[in-house]
Amino acid sequence: MCLHAVADKYTALAPPTDDGSAEDVAMPYYTAIVTLLAVAFYFFLATRVSVAHSKFNVRLPTTTGNPDFERIFRAHMNTLEWMPTFLVPLWLCATYLSDVFAAVLGVVWIVGRAVYFAGYSRAVEKRLPGFFIQSTACLLLFIGAAAGVVMRLSGG
Repeated sequence: MCLHAVADKYTALAPPTDDGSAEDVAMPYYTAIVTLLAVAFYFFLATRVSVAHSKFNVRLPTTTGNPDFERIFRAHMNTLEWMPTFLVPLWLCATYLSDVFAAVLGVVWIVGRAVYFAGYSRAVEKRLPGFFIQSTACLLLFIGAAAGVVMRLSGG
């Protein structure tokens, strides 16, 4: 079975149109790529926590005791905590508004999380620029998702 046939098998169907028919809608491929990048970035952060355990002599399963380790650990956990807040509007925005728009904002979110991690690893107060970048991307994804759903419901 060729890849094109597999892709065709998973093409989504749009809601029925006014005449009752359904039309094919292309899957949001750019958003799929960005989702994989976000998961890869999260995995990278997990490796940083593993390295920090050794570097700061924090024995497993302990997650406290050294402030430098704790900042790296918290940056990793904060990313996990933000994943649902990021992934749900990312996919809703891609599905109902624009794959490209959602994917671009997804890349901005990943960059924001990288800035957040780099800053937080150095000092608590240095996490704020990254937090602002990623939270703004999430807010715009939420607005895009809501607007897309409303436009689709209103027939737009």
